[in-house]
This record gives sequence, structure tokens and C-alpha cells, in this order.
Amino acid sequence: MEIIELEPSVSPDGRAVIFQLSARGRELECAVTREALEQYFWLQRGAAEDRMLKTFADGRKRITAVAERKMLARPGEKVLLTISDFAAR
Repeated sequence: MEIIELEPSVSPDGRAVIFQLSARGRELECAVTREALEQYFWLQRGAAEDRMLKTFADGRKRITAVAERKMLARPGEKVLLTISDFAAR
């Protein structure tokens, strides 16, 4: 599957990083919560937006892999990644 990633941004409420994945000619909005970034990607609590985006960039491969799996499991739905999506199973 060809994945094209567009520029991420912090949500207006600061609780998530929003990014888009494009696969098979479709674009889908995805987000990873601040809580997941804090728990699994070492984002410090209360970190500024630029630090959130840096943490997202550092964990991008893992985050987008999880988002891709979730996107395939639930086609057409927005993807919101939370702590439970990264917990060891």
C-alpha cells in the first residue's frame, strides 16, 4: 500500500497531533492523543506544540504503522490513536 503523509499539526485544543494518510487515492484524517505521546513516546507533560510535533516526528514510523493497521481494519472512519492502540497485546 502506498502511503503519503501530509504535514501534521496540533489540534486546536492541544490534546492531539492531527495528520493525514493517503492510501489508494483516499485521504483519511488521523490523530494521536497527547496522552499516548506522553505514555509511549516520552513527551513531557505540558510540553509546547513544537515539542509535540517533534515527538510525533520522532515516533512517526511507529505511529503511522499503527494508524495504517487501524485504517485497514475500519475503512472510511477517522483514526484516533490512543494509549490502548500502543499497549502490548
